[in-house]
Amino acid sequence: MQTKRTHVNTIQNINTMAYRNLLKTLHNPDHLMDVLIQPIMFMILFGYLFGGAIAGGIHAYLPIIVPGILIQTILSAASGSGTQIKEDLETGVFDRFKSLPIAHIAPLAGQLLADILRLIIAIIASLTTGYIMGWRPNVAFGWIVVIILIAVFTGWSISWIYAFIGLIAKSATMVESISLMTMLLLSFLSNAFVPISTMPKPLQIIANLNPMTHVITAIRRILATGAISNTAWIVLLFDLGIVLIFAPLAVWTYNRQN
Repeated sequence: MQTKRTHVNTIQNINTMAYRNLLKTLHNPDHLMDVLIQPIMFMILFGYLFGGAIAGGIHAYLPIIVPGILIQTILSAASGSGTQIKEDLETGVFDRFKSLPIAHIAPLAGQLLADILRLIIAIIASLTTGYIMGWRPNVAFGWIVVIILIAVFTGWSISWIYAFIGLIAKSATMVESISLMTMLLLSFLSNAFVPISTMPKPLQIIANLNPMTHVITAIRRILATGAISNTAWIVLLFDLGIVLIFAPLAVWTYNRQN
């Protein structure tokens, strides 16, 4: 009975911390921009700017760019995990949490739980903007749910990487710089916005090795065929591998520092 009560209290503590982190996102313009403003802005900007040049028109370009912006969005939203953790460490918030009668792991777990909701908000913002611009998927709504789940799981697995970076980085500014650099490299050196065949040979090699290329390909195939391809299963296994590696690393680092 005591063990069960402890588990219930731990879950409640994690939920409270997740709620706290969501409020922090809503009241911080920088964090809110990552999950809400940025996907809307990039979808509109890239769609109307490159649609005519790459696909001959915005409507022909939307099936290409919607999955691309979707992945760029989850990269940006996931990176907020590391930044928020580092900010809490720098301001001494985690030291205050240690003095409270809450589960030791609650601050870290609450951040990663809040990231799931942040990712869902960012994904919905991306897809809704694409729909308003004229994007119409050729598959049933259930398959839209499937690509959302794949995108959320991919973003959440990446959140563990950024959480680990946030725990070991020297400053929140460093985390932001690393996040921006990796987001730009992973999104632009992929098939997110242009066909890989149009790139120079060295960049084609890099783009084909980029994991985000395969995530985008998996989502596009689901939207085109209404079926889960082998690429999608490989992506899910890759995401699971990231979690199995970086979740223990992040928890171990967190326990050592706190």
